[in-house]
Amino acid sequence: MRPTMRDVASAAGVALKTVSRVVNGEPGVHPGTAERVREAIERLGYSRNESARVLRRGRTATVGLVIEDVADPFYSALGRAVEDVTTAHGCLLLSGSSGEDPARERELIRTFCARRVDGLIVVPAGEEHSFLRPELDAGTPAVFVDRPPGPGLDVDTVLCDNDGGARLATRHLLAHGHRRIAFLGDRPSIYTASRRLHGYRAALGRLFDERLVSMRAPAPRDVRADLDRMLALDSPPTALFTGNGRLTTTALRALDGRPMALVGFDDFELADLLRPGVTVVAQDPASMGRLAAELLFRRLSGDGGPAEHLSLPVRVIPRGSGELPP
Repeated sequence: MRPTMRDVASAAGVALKTVSRVVNGEPGVHPGTAERVREAIERLGYSRNESARVLRRGRTATVGLVIEDVADPFYSALGRAVEDVTTAHGCLLLSGSSGEDPARERELIRTFCARRVDGLIVVPAGEEHSFLRPELDAGTPAVFVDRPPGPGLDVDTVLCDNDGGARLATRHLLAHGHRRIAFLGDRPSIYTASRRLHGYRAALGRLFDERLVSMRAPAPRDVRADLDRMLALDSPPTALFTGNGRLTTTALRALDGRPMALVGFDDFELADLLRPGVTVVAQDPASMGRLAAELLFRRLSGDGGPAEHLSLPVRVIPRGSGELPP
């Protein structure tokens, strides 16, 4: 059985209130008595029940996290960082995957709110979030991460520099002599995909060619068909910029050894071990998740300041795949 504060008080020969003061770091306890209490805590293996403490303050000690897909390495890293911060605050994380389905996202959020979570962290699938207004007005804080909320909600957001990262990737390829640069992006309704297309197009300027762009879900058959179509043009692309990690790995399989320079948005496991290594625009999903969770707990602690809108920097990691093929 888990030792209680009463067990500690009995072992140390002190009053229950004395143990409470030592555990909570309150003044008014003689140093020798405090040391005796700490020795009893160590000997019994007592640990404070943070969840019970939070519940006594009128909270449920739970946080709801809605992400796109827990199987995606980007979102698993983000979710783990959120969980670490949540655990450090003595709370439990409830999470679910929307699968890019706005109806599923809405259902998850409503389910979490019905369970009276203390706050929400959301990677939105949809563009309409007015259904959240009653919860926000009732005092449930929400932080949106990776993508902003729909119109009408001014809440904390943590994003990356999608436009800037796409410009960096495209300029990297331009600097290596490429003028025919293709772009594979996810569905244009997805905020990150549309912003990365915008940055790619801005960097190309007059070199932009709509025939070298495909925007749809990264299904292997579709990616292969798109690349086959582009490579069959009279002036085919010599380079490819992929808009996320899943598209990068799908494109590598579809190319099947065909020579094409490549830069992908998002780093991925073993990218440095391929030959040539895959050049990427890297963001930090762990930092994104950690910042979102820290923002949420600041709100839960009573910070009522204006909503914060953070944009995290990205960087190019050159590994050779962006160079002109021999």
